[in-house]
Amino acid sequence: MISPSGSSEEKALRITPQVTIPLEELRFRFSRSSGPGGQHVNRVETRVELLFDVGRSPSLGAAEKAQLLERLKSYIDKDGVLHLIASSSRSQWRNRQEAIARFQGLLALALRPRKARRPTRPSRAAQERRLRAKQARSARKRSRQRPEFED
Repeated sequence: MISPSGSSEEKALRITPQVTIPLEELRFRFSRSSGPGGQHVNRVETRVELLFDVGRSPSLGAAEKAQLLERLKSYIDKDGVLHLIASSSRSQWRNRQEAIARFQGLLALALRPRKARRPTRPSRAAQERRLRAKQARSARKRSRQRPEFED
């Protein structure tokens, strides 16, 4: 965590056991937050935007970068920069901590390996049920038709 004075007790964020990102790779932008708050919200820049350049990060390997760019594309702009915004608190420091925590969680989730799909087959009973249901539906529709008269 980062102390309120700005000095960091930890110099890097542990995302997974293999991936650690130095705090120097994160950039922060501050702006005025929206919503209620009276004069405070009009004067203080408490909204925090965390920026992380996925494409140029030396902490990530090529496979990890590709995985992040694919799985987090809704958070990443056309330049390959990830944007996270935190503005729930009236404190800039708390919003910054929230943005960092969300960043860690988001990257850990995106870098988690996907479970391999085991191909399965429907059981014979399930196939038979499906075919019986199709026959019943067909018979129901056939019964709605006008009868054909033979001369």
